Amino acid sequence: ARCGAAAGAAGSKPTLVLMRHGESFWNQRNLFTGCVDVPLTDNGINEALKAGKRIADVPVDVIYVSDLMRAQMTAMIAMTQHNRGKVPIVQHESPELSSKIFSEKTETDCIPVYKAWELNERMYGELQGLNKAETAEKYGDDQVKVWRRSYDIPPPDGESLEMTAERAVKYFKETIVPHLERGESVLVSAHGNSLRAIIMYIEKLSPDEVVLLELFTGIPLVYEMQEEGLKRMGTPQTDCAPGVYAISEGLAKYKDSLAALNDPLYSS
Repeated sequence: ARCGAAAGAAGSKPTLVLMRHGESFWNQRNLFTGCVDVPLTDNGINEALKAGKRIADVPVDVIYVSDLMRAQMTAMIAMTQHNRGKVPIVQHESPELSSKIFSEKTETDCIPVYKAWELNERMYGELQGLNKAETAEKYGDDQVKVWRRSYDIPPPDGESLEMTAERAVKYFKETIVPHLERGESVLVSAHGNSLRAIIMYIEKLSPDEVVLLELFTGIPLVYEMQEEGLKRMGTPQTDCAPGVYAISEGLAKYKDSLAALNDPLYSS
């Protein structure tokens, strides 16, 4: 059999964890990364470890990652800190890379990991590899801000947030939500813009609101599946205090105008 997702504990509500990858080499160097496949820095690895400690007691039955290694590294490293101690195993569709497991005991001890290009970062086109500050000097701050933060205007030969949302939200609705509806808890490790798109859908944000949404590297955001749908619980503050959450200041300007809590983790 292949490794399959197992429903959470009886009586528990399924959770969705959305996590932006840890710092990559190009984050560190202030370069437009987009769909270039760049790994994590030492700091990014540490961010992933800290993220894992934050969600150590949050149930995870199945993991979805983008096709890019920084998101995959973040998920795998984070899961080394998880208290369930299960093994994340990447599921391959290719017959040359068989994921078949011949031990039922081993199978129950694993968590399936699925890769999806639909969760990739937005493609930054001709900006990929350019230094953000130097690009602003060349084209002007206003033009770069339009490329980076507008909802429906793409950079040259790249994707807009709207275009990213078309693929990311479709995949989320068709593939990830059914797990939650079956009572399974899901971890999604992806990117700033693909996660913005998913949060926009979950929280019914407007295009003007979603461009104000800032997601920090390596910080997990937890939702709980309730009768009325997914409810934002926030960010677990410590690995030893499950259920204690704080909404980071500056994380978003939400429709409900929820008052942000002062959390020193997010001070600029």
